[in-house]
Amino acid sequence: MPQFLDAQAADFEAAFITLLNAKREDSPDVDAIVAGIIADVRARGDEAVLELTEKFDRIKLTPDTMRVTADEVEEAASQVAPDVRAALELAATRITAYHSRQMPQDAEWTDEAGATLGWRWTPVSAAGLYVPGGLASYPSSVLMNAIPAKVAGVQRLAITVPAPDGILNPAVLLAAKLAGVDEIYSIGGAQAIAALAYGTETIAPVDKITGPGNAFVAAAKRRVFGKVGIDMIAGPSEILVIADGDNDPDWIALDLLSQAEHDESAQSLLITTDAAFGQAVADAVDKRLETLERRAIAGASWRDFGAIITVPNLATAAALSDRIAPEHLELCVADPVALSKDITHAGAIFLGQWTPEAIGDYIGGPNHVLPTARSARFSSGLSVMDFVKRTTLAQMTPASLRAIGPGAKALAKSESLEAHGLSVTARLRKLND
Repeated sequence: MPQFLDAQAADFEAAFITLLNAKREDSPDVDAIVAGIIADVRARGDEAVLELTEKFDRIKLTPDTMRVTADEVEEAASQVAPDVRAALELAATRITAYHSRQMPQDAEWTDEAGATLGWRWTPVSAAGLYVPGGLASYPSSVLMNAIPAKVAGVQRLAITVPAPDGILNPAVLLAAKLAGVDEIYSIGGAQAIAALAYGTETIAPVDKITGPGNAFVAAAKRRVFGKVGIDMIAGPSEILVIADGDNDPDWIALDLLSQAEHDESAQSLLITTDAAFGQAVADAVDKRLETLERRAIAGASWRDFGAIITVPNLATAAALSDRIAPEHLELCVADPVALSKDITHAGAIFLGQWTPEAIGDYIGGPNHVLPTARSARFSSGLSVMDFVKRTTLAQMTPASLRAIGPGAKALAKSESLEAHGLSVTARLRKLND
Protein backbone atom coordinates (compact mmCIF):
# COMPACT_ATOMS: atom_id res chain seq x y z
CA MET A 1 0.00 0.00 0.00
CA PRO A 2 1.49 3.38 -0.96
CA GLN A 3 1.42 6.45 1.23
CA PHE A 4 -1.63 8.71 0.97
CA LEU A 5 -0.86 12.37 1.65
CA ASP A 6 -3.13 15.42 1.72
CA ALA A 7 -1.47 18.74 0.95
CA GLN A 8 -3.97 20.50 3.19
CA ALA A 9 -3.33 18.31 6.22
CA ALA A 10 -1.54 19.83 9.21
CA ASP A 11 1.24 17.24 9.12
CA PHE A 12 1.71 17.33 5.32
CA GLU A 13 4.99 19.28 5.22
CA ALA A 14 6.76 16.91 7.56
CA ALA A 15 5.42 13.87 5.70
CA PHE A 16 6.37 15.34 2.32
CA ILE A 17 9.93 16.10 3.46
CA THR A 18 10.23 12.52 4.71
CA LEU A 19 9.06 11.32 1.29
CA LEU A 20 11.63 13.53 -0.48
CA ASN A 21 14.46 12.37 1.74
CA ALA A 22 13.67 8.66 1.67
CA LYS A 23 16.80 6.67 0.89
CA ARG A 24 15.94 4.51 -2.11
CA GLU A 25 19.34 3.19 -3.06
CA ASP A 26 20.90 0.20 -1.41
CA SER A 27 24.37 1.12 -2.57
CA PRO A 28 27.01 -0.89 -0.76
CA ASP A 29 30.29 0.78 0.03
CA VAL A 30 32.25 -0.58 -2.90
CA ASP A 31 34.64 2.31 -3.38
CA ALA A 32 37.67 0.51 -1.90
CA ILE A 33 37.06 -2.54 -4.08
CA VAL A 34 36.63 -0.36 -7.17
CA ALA A 35 39.80 1.59 -6.38
CA GLY A 36 41.71 -1.70 -6.34
CA ILE A 37 40.18 -2.83 -9.64
CA ILE A 38 41.07 0.46 -11.34
CA ALA A 39 44.64 0.33 -10.03
CA ASP A 40 44.96 -3.26 -11.23
CA VAL A 41 43.74 -2.42 -14.73
CA ARG A 42 46.07 0.57 -14.91
CA ALA A 43 49.00 -1.62 -13.89
CA ARG A 44 48.30 -4.81 -15.84
CA GLY A 45 45.97 -3.74 -18.66
CA ASP A 46 44.41 -6.56 -20.65
CA GLU A 47 45.62 -9.20 -18.21
CA ALA A 48 43.69 -7.67 -15.32
CA VAL A 49 40.56 -7.06 -17.43
CA LEU A 50 40.51 -10.67 -18.64
CA GLU A 51 41.04 -12.14 -15.16
CA LEU A 52 38.24 -10.03 -13.69
CA THR A 53 35.94 -10.88 -16.59
CA GLU A 54 36.49 -14.60 -16.02
CA LYS A 55 35.89 -14.14 -12.28
CA PHE A 56 32.70 -12.09 -12.46
CA ASP A 57 31.14 -13.06 -15.82
CA ARG A 58 32.29 -16.67 -16.01
CA ILE A 59 33.65 -16.26 -19.52
CA LYS A 60 37.26 -16.81 -20.58
CA LEU A 61 38.41 -14.31 -23.19
CA THR A 62 41.73 -13.41 -24.76
CA PRO A 63 42.95 -10.10 -26.16
CA ASP A 64 41.92 -11.42 -29.58
CA THR A 65 38.38 -12.44 -28.54
CA MET A 66 37.58 -9.53 -26.23
CA ARG A 67 36.30 -7.48 -29.14
CA VAL A 68 33.10 -8.59 -30.85
CA THR A 69 33.80 -9.03 -34.54
CA ALA A 70 31.77 -7.60 -37.40
CA ASP A 71 30.74 -11.14 -38.37
CA GLU A 72 29.50 -11.83 -34.83
CA VAL A 73 27.47 -8.62 -34.91
CA GLU A 74 25.92 -9.59 -38.24
CA GLU A 75 25.11 -13.09 -37.02
CA ALA A 76 23.49 -11.78 -33.83
CA ALA A 77 21.57 -9.09 -35.71
CA SER A 78 20.10 -11.72 -38.01
CA GLN A 79 18.51 -13.41 -34.98
CA VAL A 80 16.44 -10.37 -34.02
CA ALA A 81 12.72 -10.75 -34.70
CA PRO A 82 11.49 -8.65 -37.64
CA ASP A 83 9.10 -6.57 -35.52
CA VAL A 84 11.87 -5.74 -33.04
CA ARG A 85 14.25 -4.86 -35.87
CA ALA A 86 11.62 -2.56 -37.42
CA ALA A 87 10.99 -0.92 -34.04
CA LEU A 88 14.70 -0.33 -33.46
CA GLU A 89 15.07 1.14 -36.95
CA LEU A 90 12.14 3.48 -36.35
CA ALA A 91 13.52 4.47 -32.96
CA ALA A 92 16.98 5.13 -34.43
CA THR A 93 15.46 7.35 -37.12
CA ARG A 94 13.41 9.37 -34.63
CA ILE A 95 16.23 9.69 -32.07
CA THR A 96 18.62 10.85 -34.80
CA ALA A 97 16.15 13.44 -36.11
CA TYR A 98 15.48 14.83 -32.63
CA HIS A 99 19.12 15.07 -31.60
CA SER A 100 20.20 16.58 -34.91
CA ARG A 101 18.20 19.67 -33.95
CA GLN A 102 20.25 20.03 -30.76
CA MET A 103 23.53 20.77 -32.51
CA PRO A 104 24.78 24.17 -31.33
CA GLN A 105 26.00 26.76 -33.80
CA ASP A 106 29.38 28.46 -33.99
CA ALA A 107 29.33 32.24 -33.60
CA GLU A 108 31.66 35.18 -34.36
CA TRP A 109 31.20 38.96 -34.19
CA THR A 110 33.13 42.20 -33.88
CA ASP A 111 32.30 44.30 -30.84
CA GLU A 112 32.31 48.07 -30.38
CA ALA A 113 36.02 48.08 -29.47
CA GLY A 114 36.90 46.35 -32.74
CA ALA A 115 37.76 43.00 -31.16
CA THR A 116 36.60 39.86 -32.94
CA LEU A 117 35.07 37.39 -30.51
CA GLY A 118 33.18 34.12 -30.73
CA TRP A 119 33.11 30.44 -30.03
CA ARG A 120 33.47 27.18 -31.86
CA TRP A 121 31.91 23.79 -31.03
CA THR A 122 33.87 20.58 -31.63
CA PRO A 123 33.12 16.96 -30.67
CA VAL A 124 35.10 14.86 -28.26
CA SER A 125 37.36 12.55 -30.24
CA ALA A 126 36.32 9.28 -28.62
CA ALA A 127 33.49 8.19 -26.33
CA GLY A 128 32.80 4.99 -24.44
CA LEU A 129 29.33 3.64 -23.72
CA TYR A 130 28.70 1.21 -20.90
CA VAL A 131 25.81 -1.20 -21.52
CA PRO A 132 24.60 -3.57 -18.77
CA GLY A 133 24.89 -7.13 -20.02
CA GLY A 134 23.05 -10.41 -20.30
CA LEU A 135 19.57 -10.96 -21.69
CA ALA A 136 18.20 -8.19 -19.44
CA SER A 137 20.20 -5.50 -21.21
CA TYR A 138 18.35 -2.78 -23.06
CA PRO A 139 18.93 -2.09 -26.76
CA SER A 140 16.99 1.17 -26.42
CA SER A 141 19.72 2.49 -24.12
CA VAL A 142 22.33 1.74 -26.77
CA LEU A 143 20.46 3.96 -29.23
CA MET A 144 19.93 6.71 -26.66
CA ASN A 145 23.62 6.86 -25.74
CA ALA A 146 25.28 6.17 -29.07
CA ILE A 147 23.18 8.25 -31.46
CA PRO A 148 23.77 11.64 -29.78
CA ALA A 149 27.51 10.92 -29.85
CA LYS A 150 27.45 10.14 -33.54
CA VAL A 151 25.25 13.15 -34.32
CA ALA A 152 27.76 15.30 -32.43
CA GLY A 153 30.52 14.03 -34.72
CA VAL A 154 32.39 11.71 -32.35
CA GLN A 155 34.80 9.81 -34.57
CA ARG A 156 35.28 6.75 -32.38
CA LEU A 157 32.57 5.19 -30.23
CA ALA A 158 33.38 2.09 -28.18
CA ILE A 159 30.86 -0.01 -26.26
CA THR A 160 31.57 -2.33 -23.36
CA VAL A 161 28.83 -4.88 -22.66
CA PRO A 162 29.43 -7.80 -20.28
CA ALA A 163 28.51 -11.25 -21.57
CA PRO A 164 27.80 -13.32 -18.44
CA ASP A 165 28.21 -17.00 -19.27
CA GLY A 166 28.93 -15.91 -22.83
CA ILE A 167 25.46 -14.44 -23.42
CA LEU A 168 25.04 -11.27 -25.46
CA ASN A 169 21.63 -9.84 -26.31
CA PRO A 170 21.33 -9.90 -30.14
CA ALA A 171 19.11 -6.79 -30.08
CA VAL A 172 21.87 -4.87 -28.30
CA LEU A 173 24.32 -5.74 -31.05
CA LEU A 174 21.79 -4.76 -33.71
CA ALA A 175 21.18 -1.44 -31.93
CA ALA A 176 24.94 -0.83 -31.85
CA LYS A 177 25.11 -1.49 -35.58
CA LEU A 178 22.21 0.84 -36.32
CA ALA A 179 23.76 3.59 -34.19
CA GLY A 180 27.12 3.38 -35.94
CA VAL A 181 29.16 2.06 -33.02
CA ASP A 182 32.76 1.41 -34.03
CA GLU A 183 33.97 -1.06 -31.38
CA ILE A 184 32.20 -3.53 -29.06
CA TYR A 185 33.97 -5.31 -26.19
CA SER A 186 32.52 -8.21 -24.16
CA ILE A 187 33.60 -6.86 -20.79
CA GLY A 188 31.78 -5.14 -17.95
CA GLY A 189 32.01 -3.90 -14.39
CA ALA A 190 34.48 -1.45 -12.92
CA GLN A 191 37.22 -3.04 -15.03
CA ALA A 192 35.43 -1.92 -18.22
CA ILE A 193 35.21 1.66 -16.96
CA ALA A 194 38.91 1.58 -16.05
CA ALA A 195 39.82 0.20 -19.48
CA LEU A 196 37.84 2.92 -21.24
CA ALA A 197 39.34 5.66 -19.08
CA TYR A 198 42.98 4.60 -19.02
CA GLY A 199 43.28 2.21 -21.95
CA THR A 200 44.85 -1.23 -22.20
CA GLU A 201 46.91 -2.97 -24.85
CA THR A 202 43.70 -3.76 -26.74
CA ILE A 203 41.32 -0.93 -25.81
CA ALA A 204 42.34 2.64 -26.59
CA PRO A 205 41.25 5.23 -23.99
CA VAL A 206 38.26 7.50 -24.60
CA ASP A 207 37.48 11.08 -23.64
CA LYS A 208 33.97 10.59 -22.22
CA ILE A 209 32.07 7.67 -20.70
CA THR A 210 28.27 7.42 -20.60
CA GLY A 211 25.75 4.75 -19.75
CA PRO A 212 24.12 3.15 -16.68
CA GLY A 213 25.47 0.38 -14.48
CA ASN A 214 25.44 -1.18 -11.03
CA ALA A 215 27.04 0.20 -7.86
CA PHE A 216 30.52 -0.88 -9.00
CA VAL A 217 30.12 0.86 -12.35
CA ALA A 218 28.80 4.01 -10.68
CA ALA A 219 31.69 4.07 -8.21
CA ALA A 220 34.18 3.56 -11.04
CA LYS A 221 32.68 6.45 -13.02
CA ARG A 222 33.04 8.69 -9.97
CA ARG A 223 36.69 7.70 -9.62
CA VAL A 224 37.72 8.21 -13.24
CA PHE A 225 35.89 11.56 -13.57
CA GLY A 226 38.51 14.19 -14.28
CA LYS A 227 40.62 11.77 -16.29
CA VAL A 228 37.60 11.48 -18.58
CA GLY A 229 34.19 13.12 -18.65
CA ILE A 230 31.09 11.22 -17.54
CA ASP A 231 27.39 11.78 -18.14
CA MET A 232 25.92 11.38 -14.66
CA ILE A 233 25.62 8.99 -11.72
CA ALA A 234 22.15 7.55 -12.24
CA GLY A 235 19.95 6.40 -9.40
CA PRO A 236 16.75 4.31 -9.38
CA SER A 237 14.08 5.26 -11.90
CA GLU A 238 11.19 7.54 -10.91
CA ILE A 239 7.96 8.95 -12.27
CA LEU A 240 5.57 11.64 -11.10
CA VAL A 241 2.11 11.81 -12.67
CA ILE A 242 -0.04 14.91 -12.15
CA ALA A 243 -3.61 13.98 -13.07
CA ASP A 244 -7.07 15.38 -12.65
CA GLY A 245 -10.16 13.21 -12.27
CA ASP A 246 -10.87 13.16 -15.99
CA ASN A 247 -8.59 10.19 -16.69
CA ASP A 248 -8.82 6.43 -16.87
CA PRO A 249 -7.51 5.16 -13.49
CA ASP A 250 -6.10 2.04 -15.17
CA TRP A 251 -4.04 4.11 -17.62
CA ILE A 252 -2.49 6.08 -14.79
CA ALA A 253 -1.91 2.90 -12.79
CA LEU A 254 -0.02 1.39 -15.71
CA ASP A 255 2.07 4.55 -16.10
CA LEU A 256 3.05 4.34 -12.43
CA LEU A 257 3.88 0.65 -12.75
CA SER A 258 5.97 1.28 -15.88
CA GLN A 259 8.67 2.68 -13.63
CA ALA A 260 7.96 0.56 -10.55
CA GLU A 261 8.74 -2.60 -12.55
CA HIS A 262 12.29 -1.39 -13.23
CA ASP A 263 13.61 -1.80 -9.72
CA GLU A 264 12.41 -2.35 -6.15
CA SER A 265 14.01 1.02 -5.37
CA ALA A 266 12.15 2.86 -8.15
CA GLN A 267 9.57 5.46 -7.12
CA SER A 268 6.13 6.17 -8.60
CA LEU A 269 4.16 9.19 -7.38
CA LEU A 270 0.72 10.53 -8.23
CA ILE A 271 -0.45 14.05 -7.49
CA THR A 272 -4.15 14.60 -8.09
CA THR A 273 -6.81 17.18 -7.40
CA ASP A 274 -9.39 14.40 -6.90
CA ALA A 275 -9.02 12.18 -3.81
CA ALA A 276 -11.55 9.65 -5.09
CA PHE A 277 -9.62 9.36 -8.35
CA GLY A 278 -6.42 8.78 -6.38
CA GLN A 279 -8.06 5.88 -4.57
CA ALA A 280 -9.33 4.51 -7.88
CA VAL A 281 -5.77 4.56 -9.23
CA ALA A 282 -4.51 2.75 -6.14
CA ASP A 283 -7.17 0.09 -6.64
CA ALA A 284 -6.21 -0.23 -10.32
CA VAL A 285 -2.54 -0.68 -9.37
CA ASP A 286 -3.48 -3.47 -6.95
CA LYS A 287 -5.50 -5.22 -9.66
CA ARG A 288 -2.67 -4.97 -12.21
CA LEU A 289 -0.18 -6.30 -9.67
CA GLU A 290 -2.14 -9.56 -9.58
CA THR A 291 -1.05 -10.41 -13.13
CA LEU A 292 2.01 -8.27 -13.97
CA GLU A 293 5.05 -10.40 -14.88
CA ARG A 294 7.37 -8.31 -12.72
CA ARG A 295 4.82 -7.95 -9.93
CA ALA A 296 7.29 -8.84 -7.18
CA ILE A 297 9.60 -5.98 -8.16
CA ALA A 298 6.83 -3.50 -8.99
CA GLY A 299 4.87 -4.39 -5.88
CA ALA A 300 7.84 -3.79 -3.60
CA SER A 301 8.56 -0.44 -5.25
CA TRP A 302 4.93 0.68 -4.97
CA ARG A 303 4.64 -0.52 -1.37
CA ASP A 304 7.88 0.99 -0.11
CA PHE A 305 8.21 4.19 -2.14
CA GLY A 306 4.91 4.91 -3.89
CA ALA A 307 2.69 7.80 -2.84
CA ILE A 308 -0.60 9.45 -3.80
CA ILE A 309 -0.85 13.13 -2.91
CA THR A 310 -4.11 15.05 -3.01
CA VAL A 311 -3.82 18.79 -3.67
CA PRO A 312 -6.43 21.57 -3.76
CA ASN A 313 -5.38 22.87 -7.19
CA LEU A 314 -2.88 22.48 -10.01
CA ALA A 315 -0.79 25.43 -8.80
CA THR A 316 -0.01 23.44 -5.67
CA ALA A 317 0.74 20.40 -7.82
CA ALA A 318 3.25 22.40 -9.87
CA ALA A 319 4.96 23.73 -6.75
CA LEU A 320 5.30 20.23 -5.27
CA SER A 321 6.55 18.89 -8.59
CA ASP A 322 9.37 21.41 -8.61
CA ARG A 323 10.40 20.29 -5.14
CA ILE A 324 10.40 16.67 -6.29
CA ALA A 325 12.26 17.50 -9.55
CA PRO A 326 11.27 14.13 -11.05
CA GLU A 327 13.13 12.19 -13.70
CA HIS A 328 9.86 11.62 -15.62
CA LEU A 329 6.82 13.89 -15.30
CA GLU A 330 3.46 13.14 -16.88
CA LEU A 331 0.87 15.92 -17.03
CA CYS A 332 -2.52 14.26 -17.52
CA VAL A 333 -4.65 17.37 -17.19
CA ALA A 334 -6.97 19.40 -19.42
CA ASP A 335 -4.25 21.88 -20.44
CA PRO A 336 -0.88 20.17 -19.99
CA VAL A 337 1.05 22.79 -21.97
CA ALA A 338 -0.12 25.59 -19.67
CA LEU A 339 0.74 23.56 -16.58
CA SER A 340 4.17 22.69 -17.96
CA LYS A 341 5.03 26.39 -18.10
CA ASP A 342 4.61 26.57 -14.32
CA ILE A 343 7.16 23.77 -13.77
CA THR A 344 10.90 24.40 -13.83
CA HIS A 345 12.53 21.20 -12.61
CA ALA A 346 11.95 17.91 -14.48
CA GLY A 347 14.11 15.61 -16.55
CA ALA A 348 11.42 15.05 -19.19
CA ILE A 349 7.79 16.14 -19.41
CA PHE A 350 5.09 14.09 -21.15
CA LEU A 351 2.14 16.25 -22.13
CA GLY A 352 -1.39 14.90 -21.96
CA GLN A 353 -3.03 11.55 -21.34
CA TRP A 354 -2.10 10.27 -24.80
CA THR A 355 1.64 10.54 -24.06
CA PRO A 356 2.67 7.70 -21.73
CA GLU A 357 6.21 7.88 -20.42
CA ALA A 358 7.01 4.57 -22.14
CA ILE A 359 6.90 6.37 -25.50
CA GLY A 360 9.86 8.40 -24.28
CA ASP A 361 11.73 5.28 -23.21
CA TYR A 362 11.69 3.86 -26.69
CA ILE A 363 10.50 5.72 -29.70
CA GLY A 364 9.51 9.33 -29.03
CA GLY A 365 12.83 10.92 -29.98
CA PRO A 366 14.02 12.78 -26.85
CA ASN A 367 16.64 11.00 -24.77
CA HIS A 368 15.64 8.64 -21.99
CA VAL A 369 18.92 9.02 -20.05
CA LEU A 370 17.67 11.51 -17.47
CA PRO A 371 18.67 13.01 -14.11
CA THR A 372 17.37 11.15 -11.06
CA ALA A 373 17.29 11.73 -7.30
CA ARG A 374 16.15 15.36 -7.64
CA SER A 375 19.19 16.26 -9.75
CA ALA A 376 16.87 17.72 -12.42
CA ARG A 377 17.13 20.84 -10.24
CA PHE A 378 20.59 21.43 -11.73
CA SER A 379 21.19 19.01 -14.60
CA SER A 380 19.69 17.79 -17.86
CA GLY A 381 19.21 14.55 -19.71
CA LEU A 382 21.80 13.18 -22.10
CA SER A 383 22.06 15.11 -25.36
CA VAL A 384 24.37 16.08 -28.18
CA MET A 385 25.74 18.71 -25.80
CA ASP A 386 27.34 15.94 -23.73
CA PHE A 387 29.60 15.06 -26.64
CA VAL A 388 30.73 18.50 -27.77
CA LYS A 389 32.78 21.21 -26.09
CA ARG A 390 33.00 24.92 -26.69
CA THR A 391 36.24 26.73 -27.49
CA THR A 392 36.16 30.50 -27.18
CA LEU A 393 37.80 32.73 -29.79
CA ALA A 394 39.25 36.23 -29.42
CA GLN A 395 41.25 38.41 -31.83
CA MET A 396 42.49 41.90 -31.01
CA THR A 397 43.45 44.56 -33.51
CA PRO A 398 45.88 47.34 -32.60
CA ALA A 399 42.91 49.65 -32.13
CA SER A 400 40.96 47.27 -29.91
CA LEU A 401 44.04 46.49 -27.80
CA ARG A 402 44.58 50.22 -27.33
CA ALA A 403 40.94 50.55 -26.26
CA ILE A 404 40.72 47.74 -23.71
CA GLY A 405 44.37 46.91 -22.92
CA PRO A 406 44.74 49.50 -20.14
CA GLY A 407 41.92 47.80 -18.25
CA ALA A 408 43.71 44.46 -18.39
CA LYS A 409 46.92 46.15 -17.26
CA ALA A 410 45.16 47.74 -14.26
CA LEU A 411 43.57 44.47 -13.18
CA ALA A 412 46.86 42.58 -13.52
CA LYS A 413 48.53 45.13 -11.25
CA SER A 414 45.73 44.84 -8.69
CA GLU A 415 46.29 41.07 -8.57
CA SER A 416 50.11 41.42 -8.36
CA LEU A 417 50.63 39.47 -11.59
CA GLU A 418 53.38 41.56 -13.14
CA ALA A 419 54.03 39.48 -16.26
CA HIS A 420 50.35 39.57 -17.12
CA GLY A 421 50.39 43.35 -17.15
CA LEU A 422 53.73 43.58 -18.93
CA SER A 423 52.51 41.33 -21.76
CA VAL A 424 49.90 43.98 -22.52
CA THR A 425 52.13 46.98 -21.78
CA ALA A 426 54.81 45.79 -24.23
CA ARG A 427 52.31 45.80 -27.05
CA LEU A 428 50.82 49.15 -26.09
CA ARG A 429 54.30 50.68 -26.10
CA LYS A 430 54.90 49.32 -29.56
CA LEU A 431 51.71 51.00 -30.72
CA ASN A 432 52.92 54.32 -29.31
CA ASP A 433 56.40 54.19 -30.91
